[in-house]
Amino acid sequence: MSAVSRTVAPEEEGKRLGKFALGAMGVSHRCLSSLKNAGGVLVNGVSRHADFILHAGDVVTLEMPEDAGREDVAVVPEEGEAPVVWEDEYILVIDKPAPLPCQCSCRQAGGTLENRLAWRYRDEPGFLFRPVNRLDKGTSGLMAAAKDRHVCQLMQARLHTEDYVREYLAVVEGRMEGEGTFELPMRKEDGASIRRIVDFERGARAVTHYKTMQPGERYSLVRLRLETGRTHQIRVHLSYAGHPIAGDFLYGTELEALPGRFALHASRIRFRHPLTGEMIELRSPLPGPLAALLNS
Repeated sequence: MSAVSRTVAPEEEGKRLGKFALGAMGVSHRCLSSLKNAGGVLVNGVSRHADFILHAGDVVTLEMPEDAGREDVAVVPEEGEAPVVWEDEYILVIDKPAPLPCQCSCRQAGGTLENRLAWRYRDEPGFLFRPVNRLDKGTSGLMAAAKDRHVCQLMQARLHTEDYVREYLAVVEGRMEGEGTFELPMRKEDGASIRRIVDFERGARAVTHYKTMQPGERYSLVRLRLETGRTHQIRVHLSYAGHPIAGDFLYGTELEALPGRFALHASRIRFRHPLTGEMIELRSPLPGPLAALLNS
């Protein structure tokens, strides 16, 4: 069983326990109801009712039940590269290699980042991989995951805000210059399994900010920041602009120099820790094979 605690601040004096848990601690109504029924909402170590009045200095603890695990597929630990570049007891940040799928599925039970992390944390009871955001198989770079359900929910609520920022580097075809914003609504292509398209009538809002870092005649290096998080958003926006990502088999042209992947890399992640309030910022350099394209 994991536990999350927070001390009541002087300005929070007189708050009811239930409202404190929902607000300051960020639990959902459903989660709070489950915790109350199990006696898992404590003040100074004693189980209390939701109407209990709090005082400054009280320590509120939520005793989270153990995760039951995935019901759709059995995750088998597999030894392999899974670079964890930062972690504490609640969160880990991985610099994902490519090509490597993030999670197992009914169609692919092995050969994923999830399998490798299951091996890495095989001696940590109850470990589950809970990605806050996902990267495509062909995309490398930084992604965050939570070690329990509550922290995952808190972090996902911050996606696409200033408290959770993701930046990418892409090597794109042709000479791309300047900076700006793509505001190109997207939807799933009719009859397609994964392919997305720009559709100004039926598409959902999709916004990507870009800045060209190194223009070139054959390839250009572009920095991108997501404002929304649609599936394949960066890939679709760049392709629509006439500069598909190098090696993108779905929206551009596959490259022998990049087997199984394309030239997109999650290079920077910055997020506010949902429990400590600390701002965490990490960077990952452009992988060698992608950098080599710029000089080819």
